[in-house]
Amino acid sequence: MQANRSRDTKPELALRRAVHARGLRYRVAARPVPTLRRTADLVFPRQKVAIFLDGCFWHGCPEHHTKAARNSEYWKAKVQRNRERDLDTTERLTSEGWVVIRFWEHEDPVAAALIVEKAVRGRNAAP
Repeated sequence: MQANRSRDTKPELALRRAVHARGLRYRVAARPVPTLRRTADLVFPRQKVAIFLDGCFWHGCPEHHTKAARNSEYWKAKVQRNRERDLDTTERLTSEGWVVIRFWEHEDPVAAALIVEKAVRGRNAAP
């Protein structure tokens, strides 16, 4: 389990490079709301946009999630808790005025960066 990175994964680095190439600057692995113990992968504090890049195994991707061969009940419960926490995080941040965008690790980083850019630039234009 120690070898599983919580940040700087290959999909995350690819998304960060694509977002940076679009001219956007962001905070990495930061809490959008300091009092809320949840960390987003990319945070645009001024625009209040939080980006999460969810791993297919850890967050139960409908396309790529595989059942664990050992301790299957433990892992099933673990993934379910992760999904519930993801929903709770999205609800809490949204109630605080944040835009929350979630991507799966297998999604195209360039396409994801375009979505991020649209959200961030859209929030810049808002009063």
